[in-house]
Amino acid sequence: MPEQKFDEILSDLRNKIYHPVYLLAGDEAFFIDELTDYIDENILNPMEKEFNQTIVYGLDSNVFDLISMARRFPMMANYQVLIVREAQHLKGSENLEIYLKNPLKSTILVLAYKHKKIDKRTKLYKLAKEKGVVFSSPRLWDNQVPNWIDKRVRSMGFTIEYRECFILAEYLGADLAKIDNELKKMSMNISPGARITDILIEENVGISKDYNVFELQNALISRDVMKANRIINHFAANPKENSIFMVLPVLHNFFFRTMVLSQLKKLEPREISSKLKIKPSQLAQYQKALSQYGVMKLASIIQEIKDYDMKAKGLGNANASQGELLRELIYKILHD
Repeated sequence: MPEQKFDEILSDLRNKIYHPVYLLAGDEAFFIDELTDYIDENILNPMEKEFNQTIVYGLDSNVFDLISMARRFPMMANYQVLIVREAQHLKGSENLEIYLKNPLKSTILVLAYKHKKIDKRTKLYKLAKEKGVVFSSPRLWDNQVPNWIDKRVRSMGFTIEYRECFILAEYLGADLAKIDNELKKMSMNISPGARITDILIEENVGISKDYNVFELQNALISRDVMKANRIINHFAANPKENSIFMVLPVLHNFFFRTMVLSQLKKLEPREISSKLKIKPSQLAQYQKALSQYGVMKLASIIQEIKDYDMKAKGLGNANASQGELLRELIYKILHD
């Protein structure tokens, strides 16, 4: 069986389509935990779990004991569930090949390899792929996180605009577990089907709806000097919540994409959006920025951002604070 996607595996589990082994591995722990937790909570009922569900941790487990447990038959249930969390710490895991050559159909064995890719050349991988389900959980790229937030919110029965997805992604980073926790907290304060708004985010997550990198970007697009300065002054007064190392990558990505846009004018809008890896609704922002700055100025801005990134890291900077560096950079962006 080829490697499966997260949604495919979850759909099968919800439809009670089970397999003898689940090998879940990769750098992104969130998806591994989601699948493992679903199996933990939903395959057996509470009474069946008493005799038929075992959860162990790789560091504390003996591989031959696991094989013995996996070969047991369920008691008064159709399945027994054996979950090995932190399986990347299991010593001698290659010996699981002994079991995987002929796994019991009544056993559901889950091997959760978190923060680690599995070697696809091993017999363990090949047997798991042949006999059950293999899932590789890659870490999302930063530009994939807003779309993931949108999808996650809708799966929870709520709605959210892309602007709010962007703000959450930029301020919380690519830590999906942290983002999911914040979404769940907010969902407790609104009714089903409601929208997660910037006000709700400000009240629950602490991200200002008026003073954030998204609003700074909008001010730069419009060359609104007063608004940009207000935001930068707020950033300078609150450096922990508005680190220069969070702001600079966002600005760099935006102006770099705007520069790329200058080479794509002959394409259709949908093609341009695809190449820039943005939503079609965002394209107008980049077009406006291109008209405001021009190619030569964009090249200069991109270089300035790189220079200030180096200064923020202490190279060529004696004692200027993050706030002072941001003020200098924004001044240079807005003035020719």
